[in-house]
Parts: sequence; structure tokens; C-alpha cells
Amino acid sequence: MTRTTTHLDPDDLQYSPAFTQGVVAPAGPMLYVGGQLGIDRDGTMQDGLEAQTVQAMRNVLTVLTSGGTGPEHVVKLTIYLVHGSDAQAGYAAAREVWGDHRTAITVVSTAGHARPGALVEIDAVAIVPD
Repeated sequence: MTRTTTHLDPDDLQYSPAFTQGVVAPAGPMLYVGGQLGIDRDGTMQDGLEAQTVQAMRNVLTVLTSGGTGPEHVVKLTIYLVHGSDAQAGYAAAREVWGDHRTAITVVSTAGHARPGALVEIDAVAIVPD
């Protein structure tokens, strides 16, 4: 049996091509991706929001792949942006890497992150398919 997610887009709520209002995930193994920053394998912080977001999304995808899953199985993304960051620029950069995989998303404005200079941090929850 293949484990899949079901997107919930109630008619009484606004429809978005970028995200879904809810996701029903089947019971079974789950992968919780810890917060990923815009740093490469060597620990070098990328320059600017767009570059950091692209790298953070690539890092999320790397963890998903190592866990035997992918963006099509993500049930929740949380994106933490430093206050004052251009959210639209961040969304565009994220979509460049993420593609058209709709999921439930929460975007949070923060005062800062644990690593100085970090403008974005992204975590995820995904099912691990059979």
C-alpha cells in the first residue's frame, strides 16, 4: 500500500496555488527536518535573503532524500524570516528550489536566529512512504 497525503482546500477558505490549508497524513513513519539555515556543507552562510533561502530549501531537500522521502510527502513547512525581510522575495526563492509541491505552510517573523547573519530558517515534517 502506498502512503499518500490528502490536501484540504475547503471552499469556505481562499485557495492558493502556493500552499494548501491542511494536509491529512496517514499513520506511519514520519521525518521531522530540523531548522535549516542558508549555509552550505562547509558552514559558509550565503549572502542575502534569496541566496540563503535557496540554500536552506536545498538543505531541507537533502535531509528529505536521506530519509527516503521527498517534497511531495511534506505535510508541513515552517519558514522563519527575520523581521523586515522581504517575504515575497523569500517565497520566490523558495519556490525556485521547492517547485510546485503544495503543502501546509506557516511563515513566522522573528527578531533573529541563533546564528548571526541568518535571515531565514526552514523546518519540515514529512511522511516516509512505504
